[in-house]
Amino acid sequence: MNFEQITLAVGATGLRVRGAFHPGDQDGVPQLQPGTPAGTVVLIGSTGSSAWPAFRSEQAPGPDPLDTWTRAKVEPIAAAAGARAVYPGDRPFLPFLRWARRSEDVHTSPLGLLIHPEHGLWHSYRAALLLSARIEVPPPTERPSPCTSCAQKPCLAACPVGSFGAGGYDSESCLDHLATAEGRACLNHGCKARNACPVGRTSRYIEDQIRFHMRAFAHGSRMRPP
Repeated sequence: MNFEQITLAVGATGLRVRGAFHPGDQDGVPQLQPGTPAGTVVLIGSTGSSAWPAFRSEQAPGPDPLDTWTRAKVEPIAAAAGARAVYPGDRPFLPFLRWARRSEDVHTSPLGLLIHPEHGLWHSYRAALLLSARIEVPPPTERPSPCTSCAQKPCLAACPVGSFGAGGYDSESCLDHLATAEGRACLNHGCKARNACPVGRTSRYIEDQIRFHMRAFAHGSRMRPP
């Protein structure tokens, strides 16, 4: 499969191809199998709520339903392309954020999340296809970070418990707040720091999607071993 065919196949699932690149030794891309390095990496994800209706209409019961749905959609495409599919939750963790910066013009925001010039903080990376062939892929566009021209940076002042600051993100204070009655507003309507970003407001997740991700974050983070 060429890049256009992969893009069409991914798009038919509700997911989107987020970009692609030809990896080098510094990119931390695993081999397809021993002795077979990857010649091309194609990133798969979503922007805004692009994949949400398809996921909700096909969601199966059980833990990690979004990961389960993603794998069910991506694995047949990987098989058809002769590729290996990898996911952000795989262990050991793979450098998806580095791959994202290699694939498209995303930048690290003051919150630590990657910001997109059009979609702001409302996008995700769900999988990557590793192909042995070095297929032709479009070069990433080169746009500056929208944070550079954002003088006010309202995201840094919006968190009710000050979880974002010069020392980075304090996840414990955030999780502690989500467990309180006052934190229900964040659970139901999303991270106030993320909501405060003026970039990509038209791509903001719908309320059902926000609640799903906030609850998954709050529950999953507390369930992880120290």
